[in-house]
Amino acid sequence: MSPVPVGGHLVVLDNEAVQALRSSSHAKHTSVLAHLDAGVARQERSAPLSIVVPTAVRAEVGWDRTDPRWAFANHLAIFDVPLHAEHADAAAAIRRRVDRAVSVVDAHVGAVVQAADAERITVITSDPKDMAAVAEQTPVVIVAI
Repeated sequence: MSPVPVGGHLVVLDNEAVQALRSSSHAKHTSVLAHLDAGVARQERSAPLSIVVPTAVRAEVGWDRTDPRWAFANHLAIFDVPLHAEHADAAAAIRRRVDRAVSVVDAHVGAVVQAADAERITVITSDPKDMAAVAEQTPVVIVAI
């Protein structure tokens, strides 16, 4: 069973979206929060919202949930999606299939997107081309920050 939430609206955070949450002084902090707020507002009118971060993204960014510097992000309802064996296999297959060099982290985002059983999937990223590539045929809304 996949740890990716079922149904509703799934928002997946990529590297820079997570970086932006660490500090209000980050140039994209306000933009990321605005997109998350819009998702929450939409949730109140329709399907439930789940915000997730692949654990490979957290590791790449350095988001240690025990580190006080991440207190703001830790207070948000953002759930981890681990790079377990099923997602690792899917990420490896994505890297093999995709017609461009993508990182393990981006492939993990793709594995999360492809495993999702959601009515709507949004990825917040600073790299929309790579996210489109790793999503492959999965319908996804890519929000460039």
